[in-house]
Amino acid sequence: MAGGPGLNAIAPVTVEHHESHGGLLTAVDTARCSTARVDAIIVPTNRPTPFLTEAVALARTLGCTLVVLCSGSASVAGTVALASRVDLVAVDVDRLPPRVLPGSATAELLRGTDFDRRTDTSLKRNLGLVIARLMDWEHVAFLDDDITVPTPGDLEVAAGMLSSSIAAVGLAVGGFPDNSVVCHAHRETGGDQGTFIGGGALVVGRESTESFFPTIYNEDWFFLLDDFGLRGSAVTGRVIQKPYDPFAGDARAQVEEFGDCLAEGVFALLDEGRYAEVRAVGYWEEFLAGRLALIDGILGKVRDGVRGEEEAHRMEMALLGARKRCAAIRPRFCVDYLDALAVDRRRWARFVRRIGGRHAWRISDAQHALDVLRLTDCAVHVPRG
Repeated sequence: MAGGPGLNAIAPVTVEHHESHGGLLTAVDTARCSTARVDAIIVPTNRPTPFLTEAVALARTLGCTLVVLCSGSASVAGTVALASRVDLVAVDVDRLPPRVLPGSATAELLRGTDFDRRTDTSLKRNLGLVIARLMDWEHVAFLDDDITVPTPGDLEVAAGMLSSSIAAVGLAVGGFPDNSVVCHAHRETGGDQGTFIGGGALVVGRESTESFFPTIYNEDWFFLLDDFGLRGSAVTGRVIQKPYDPFAGDARAQVEEFGDCLAEGVFALLDEGRYAEVRAVGYWEEFLAGRLALIDGILGKVRDGVRGEEEAHRMEMALLGARKRCAAIRPRFCVDYLDALAVDRRRWARFVRRIGGRHAWRISDAQHALDVLRLTDCAVHVPRG
């Protein structure tokens, strides 16, 4: 007679958390690379104007255009007042006319679900890509408004590293680690946890304008992908990210979870050379089981005596928010999203090639580019001086 329940059952396979994806980055000998001009620094912002002080100083030092994409507490008028002696393009994204950018299959798939991300960071970065394409800029740097660049020349080194095989170069993030809530908690409870390059400090070339940022957490990781895997990417230099509280409630963790699951799952396959399995429903069943096991394991270590009651409670609430959202993700939905992402990549590339081919050859200055995009009523170009 058979033994107790489950005695002969095969344990389900789970995908373990990958603590680093650094092995995916291309090693580049910077000593053999020449520096290159950075044509523009692109900053998506929704914070008060003083948060732009670092970006303004960088643009002055490098002698490049500063593109500031404003919403929320950021304003075009405040940006113009701060950014004297800088060639400035400032856009009020809250007042964009309709259909400036093409529609998105991924956004439609998430609309009305618990996984919908109602932020405009991706929209701003995509608008920055279009302006860069129209201006025919060779190298642009994306920079978040909470990032400090101790050595401005690191951006020029990154630009010099771009080549036919290196599509994007990130600057290593120091200061407060650039991680999701779950990965912050993993580190806080003793796990080894690395970081990866991201849109907070990322230098890209003209060809990268044909990729795009989907509206999802970890949008910068998806920007680095194509249909065949990770486009050539590298890291150099260093930036400092200002600290924030990842455990201030459960909202951040819930908003992040779908994008974090999807990105970590895709990059785990890249680590293992198994990217061809990215649309296998069975793989996502295993990965999501592993993700829940990771969160449960972290929850089990929160009250280990290292932290006080209040801190432990805050971490638990954030992690429970992430767990709830993770448990709601269906493996088939992950595959559906990646299918939609492939559609969006092709749609975006066609759009950028078309608008670039139609207009770029006769764009004379940034104001002309704003006119072509019908942004005259919500944007300004203020030449240096």
